[in-house]
Amino acid sequence: MTNSATDSSSSNGDKPSKSGILRITLIFGAVALSCLVVYHSAYRFRLLPSYLPYFSSSAAWKILKGAAMEDKTVIITTLNEAWAANNSMIDVFLESFRIGINTSRLLNHLVIVALDDKAYTRCVELHPHCYDLTTKGTNFSGRAYFMTPVYLKMMWRRINFLRSVLELGFNFIFTDADIMWFRDPFLRFYPDAEFQIACDFFNGNTYDVNNSPNGGFNYVKSSKRTIAFYKFWYTSRLKYPGNHDQDVLNRIKHDPFVSKIGLHLRFLSTAYFGGFCQPSRDLNAVCTMHANCCTGLERKLNHLKAMLDDWRKFKSRPDSKKASGSTTWSFSTRCS
Repeated sequence: MTNSATDSSSSNGDKPSKSGILRITLIFGAVALSCLVVYHSAYRFRLLPSYLPYFSSSAAWKILKGAAMEDKTVIITTLNEAWAANNSMIDVFLESFRIGINTSRLLNHLVIVALDDKAYTRCVELHPHCYDLTTKGTNFSGRAYFMTPVYLKMMWRRINFLRSVLELGFNFIFTDADIMWFRDPFLRFYPDAEFQIACDFFNGNTYDVNNSPNGGFNYVKSSKRTIAFYKFWYTSRLKYPGNHDQDVLNRIKHDPFVSKIGLHLRFLSTAYFGGFCQPSRDLNAVCTMHANCCTGLERKLNHLKAMLDDWRKFKSRPDSKKASGSTTWSFSTRCS
């Protein structure tokens, strides 16, 4: 009897009950689901860069994605309180897109990066794609006079932010807000170039690193090479303290590191991407004009408003007169 009972118990242990099978199945399913969630989370975050100091939430990704073109290209500008005031730089900047040729549609792809709270508030009033890049302990709201510590910090913040954009897989056109957009610039970009930049002074050779680049306007495609270059550019500020990003770029453009990573810099002609340093003189060709070689907010605004007036007059002419008449600026492009 005892042996029979023991055999019976052993037989039942070999064949679990239905409730036991169900319990084991549920536990296995829960473990499998947890592993799947962890895997997908790890995979998703593996796609993101390991160091994103200014992308602290999903808001940045959402804004960039919402503004991006089909090829993940966005247009980016930065804004602080001084340039965000009513009838100030941001208004002139946006107006140029509206009255340009085939440029109003590009506003759908513009992300305005606000450097302080008031700039962000104004941006939200004006535009659908705004990103808040305010930083505790740093005040970028006032006028950042050229080469002051606040100005330098703001310029280097911009470079580091743009590196993060590249690491997220987005291409970008960066444009200062004191650049007027008159035509779609994509028609004048070099399709095979990963990094192309406007110039204060252009010598006629788009490959020549002896051109004088201006960091206020560039078109950069996301790649391992451009990400490495932006990291190199940003860290080079430590080697050249007290210099802004453009001065440092002029130093590192000759560095062997650039050739080592296989990046070829291309320089854009001022015939299409001009400024007050070296103007685009033909209104039939100009894409953008920059208030470079010009300091002071009021001085910049006065010249840019005169430029927009000239552009409106040019657009109102019959096509025959555009082709045959005077097609240059009527105001002095010397900022004085």
